[in-house]
Amino acid sequence: MNYTTDFKSIRAEVSAEEWQARVDLAACYRLVDKYGMTDLIYNHITARIPGSKDHLLINLYGMLYKEITASSLVKIDVEGEIVWKPETDYGINKSGYVIHGAIHKARPDVACVLHTHTRAGIAVSAMKCGLLPLSQTAIRFVGHIGYHDYEGPAVDLDERERIVSDLGPHDALVMRNHGLLTCGATIQQAFNTMYQLELSCRSQVDAMAARAELVMPGENVLAHTAHLYQPGTRRPYGVLEWPAMLRLLEAGDRHSGYPPYWH
Repeated sequence: MNYTTDFKSIRAEVSAEEWQARVDLAACYRLVDKYGMTDLIYNHITARIPGSKDHLLINLYGMLYKEITASSLVKIDVEGEIVWKPETDYGINKSGYVIHGAIHKARPDVACVLHTHTRAGIAVSAMKCGLLPLSQTAIRFVGHIGYHDYEGPAVDLDERERIVSDLGPHDALVMRNHGLLTCGATIQQAFNTMYQLELSCRSQVDAMAARAELVMPGENVLAHTAHLYQPGTRRPYGVLEWPAMLRLLEAGDRHSGYPPYWH
């Protein structure tokens, strides 16, 4: 079996727009690993190729997030058909396009979809109360998050409509007994939303484990704060943060032993 991860650069073989999307998506995979949001080789982050309504980028199923590079990403359509992939026996995970393809197809405003199975995210997904407004970070999601009941492993195409319906117009979804999902108008925004959703879940699990009496702000404060933290209210998320995140990755890549994400 050919499970090599040493792929040649395809920068000269794709458009400048596609290459930039590949570089940003590969960086996103590395950042998810950097911040402890991976689950072995599982999960997916997808990005729409600019200028294309139907073509997406997704990871090869079998690679660690810290191994993913711009040239290792697979080009698929929204129905999961592979348009191009590197010369390898690695393929893609069906759940990746059942969940992600459905959202990309239904939401033309979404450029990136990110899905995780983290310890804190799974814990909150199993709580009847859902995500509580216990912190400023969590309050961002008040009135701006959906919930999708567990239906088994996401391989049934019929589930796609329900996932899309439960996400609605939001950029965040708690998949009950499963994990977390975020999306955004850019890769940078989708990552930032997941970072804050994950931080909110970790804080909630910690606070509830302390068994102390919990304090939550009043409804008027919650609504006002949630509005102020929406991406369109002040500035889009990720614009200011992303260059700093890339500097962090570049510094770490020098000593990681893995190929640079921009390869």
